[in-house]
Amino acid sequence: MADTPNISLDQVADHASAVLKSVQSVIVGKEEPLKLVLAGILAGGHILLEDLPGLGKTLTARCFAQSLGLDFRRLQFTPDLLPADVTGSLLYNQKSGEFVYRKGPVHTNLLLADEINRTPPKTQSALLEAMQERQVSVEGETHLLPEPFTVLATSNPVEFEGTYQLPEAQLDRFLLRVSFGYPTPDEEWEVLQRRISRRVEAVDLAPVIDAPTLVGMQRALEHVTVEDSVGRYMVAITTATRGHAQVQVGASPRGSLALLLASRALAVLAGRDFVTPDDVKGVAGAALAHRITLKPELWMRRIDPASVVADICLGVEAPQTAQAPTYSAQQ
Repeated sequence: MADTPNISLDQVADHASAVLKSVQSVIVGKEEPLKLVLAGILAGGHILLEDLPGLGKTLTARCFAQSLGLDFRRLQFTPDLLPADVTGSLLYNQKSGEFVYRKGPVHTNLLLADEINRTPPKTQSALLEAMQERQVSVEGETHLLPEPFTVLATSNPVEFEGTYQLPEAQLDRFLLRVSFGYPTPDEEWEVLQRRISRRVEAVDLAPVIDAPTLVGMQRALEHVTVEDSVGRYMVAITTATRGHAQVQVGASPRGSLALLLASRALAVLAGRDFVTPDDVKGVAGAALAHRITLKPELWMRRIDPASVVADICLGVEAPQTAQAPTYSAQQ
């Protein structure tokens, strides 16, 4: 990869705005979910897109890969998929008489793990090392993954036939879990209009940036200011998930870290170099809902973990900040 450029936070905001505009030229009416996906990518994390089939999850991943100028691979998870189909395997070279490593699809910048919960847990777990360590181990040898590396996984609701529950350890590796939901009638009609206008099924977006630029943007986020009071606000929200009456198992400290990373990215998308409590609340549902386990009796009532996180955010007092001294919990 080319040398990583030094990028200012103002440039990060400009580049991110251009990428978001490019993706929104295809994906209709999903500004907030798309911001969360982009925030997750900028934060260097992995994103789980969980929703019903046909709501644009796969198209979203492809559009971001094209706009970000990233090497892109799509891996369709099926019940017969093996771990080696993800990580790669050793093949015997008859000419040299040696085993040669054949790279799997995980060796890319952006991996679309499509319908990840349609494959058994053993294969799902093959992604764990790659997602956490940015490397894969095959027959005792370690192979580093390219930089940047992001997994955008899609998942169908567990009530659907042929799906497996994702292991908690793997769910915890996703920085954010994002849902799109159904479009409004006007938005759905706009989808049809755009399809009529372009006269082809496939959508191709021109790159807005490239991989080295994205790495520079990710590194620039380390300069976003987080006041102690705002950092403690993140910890208070995560801690509150462990004592909530409806929660059986609360979020681990990795939840607080997810709030930190994602809220810094969301602040830059808003054109700021500091994090406010609103940024924290803006990512709380996506960062924490998949990290908590509700009490079993609530499953039958179909209580949404995201609504529990929203309730927790209402109950934790937001601090004032020196950068925004007029901020209040009611805003």
